Amino acid sequence: MSKHVLSVGNCGFDNARLSQRLSAWFNVEITTAADHRTALAMVRERPFDLVLVNRVFDGSGESGLDLIAEMKQSPELAAIPVMLLSNYPEYQRQAVELGAVAGFGKQDLNGDAVKGLLSPYLAESSP
Repeated sequence: MSKHVLSVGNCGFDNARLSQRLSAWFNVEITTAADHRTALAMVRERPFDLVLVNRVFDGSGESGLDLIAEMKQSPELAAIPVMLLSNYPEYQRQAVELGAVAGFGKQDLNGDAVKGLLSPYLAESSP
């Protein structure tokens, strides 16, 4: 059974890279959302095993940290694992302080460390 991932605020190129890499490692179905409002509607409509949030949304310029904060403050959404996609450690720290799980930068996408971060949420034996 495939795991469901929501990719929020990433450009088409980055969504393609994420899809290619995650599909090579795991049995996943990736859905995309361009903005904050759409992402919130999607996570309320169907279950996702992981939400990957870009730091600054492509197109709209919205803040991924704002989406993480809103999800983690909502009793119905707080349990959904969320990761920030950012190459900047200070933003990764802020995301974790808001309740996200440790994320990664897109420049590290091909590394084994990223696979290790994703495995608890996307490996076949994960909940």
